[in-house]
Amino acid sequence: MANQTVTYFIIKGISDVHELQAPIFVLVLLIYLIVLGGNMSLLLLVCLDSHLHTPMYFFLANLSIVDMTSSTVTLHKILLMFITGNNTVLYLACMVQFYMFSVLQGHELFILTAMGYDRYVAICRPLNYNIIMNYKICLLLASFCWIFGFIQFIPQVWFVSKISCFFTNVIDHFCCDLVPIMAIACSDITMLEIITDTEALIVYFIIPFLFIITSYIFIIRSIMQIRSSIGRRKAFYTCSSHLTVIVLLYSTLLFLYLIPSNISDSKKWFSLFNMGIVPMLNPLIYSLRNRDIKSAFRKRIGNVK
Repeated sequence: MANQTVTYFIIKGISDVHELQAPIFVLVLLIYLIVLGGNMSLLLLVCLDSHLHTPMYFFLANLSIVDMTSSTVTLHKILLMFITGNNTVLYLACMVQFYMFSVLQGHELFILTAMGYDRYVAICRPLNYNIIMNYKICLLLASFCWIFGFIQFIPQVWFVSKISCFFTNVIDHFCCDLVPIMAIACSDITMLEIITDTEALIVYFIIPFLFIITSYIFIIRSIMQIRSSIGRRKAFYTCSSHLTVIVLLYSTLLFLYLIPSNISDSKKWFSLFNMGIVPMLNPLIYSLRNRDIKSAFRKRIGNVK
């Protein structure tokens, strides 16, 4: 199909091995159900328990919404392909899918950055915490994350829509993602590659990472100034869940960036880890390492009984 325009794409999937199809379906379905169950439970706890109506849990609720939405945007196509046997997707639907996932991926990094700032204020300026992290500021930060997330990826969508031909309509991935689409384009995509690489490096990595690192430099300095070992341990404990999620997400994105493009199967599995396992682990990390969440959960279970 060299030098041809397309009206639909064919999604190749995770693996061509026939024997792996059923195990992959079960794995993806299990991941998706845990993502929905874990994040929905966490979101409901934050909404229903008044003790969790604080800035940290407000941002955590936003993170749960992002995790559920991003997993639904990507993983649902894998499940539909297994159930229906149809691995085609219309051109417009493909563009919407890669745009939405890219927006949500960026938004997750922005929300985690806002959560890092919240932890900085809580530990470094505890006496002014309620004044600085008031309702309006939290709403403003969350709104900025959502709005900027949707706006910042519009240039890529516009350039992709201008691609006039493709070598093939087969996307070597399990969903519509920007890099696999660019790989089959036979039009000049130099400007798209420049914008994509620049945005990925600056907007996705450098800016959020620098903000988070700066916050934790001040946090660590403040913790080290606490005289009591119990106080230091308690202060660090309040940041441990957020720090664990940050390390997990950035490690996954770094591996995806470093894996050569010709190792497509490895990239698919790391992409699945990024799109499914990370959103699945986020609520577990915050639940298992957070006394407030565990207390709220036990109280709700007790009320049900």
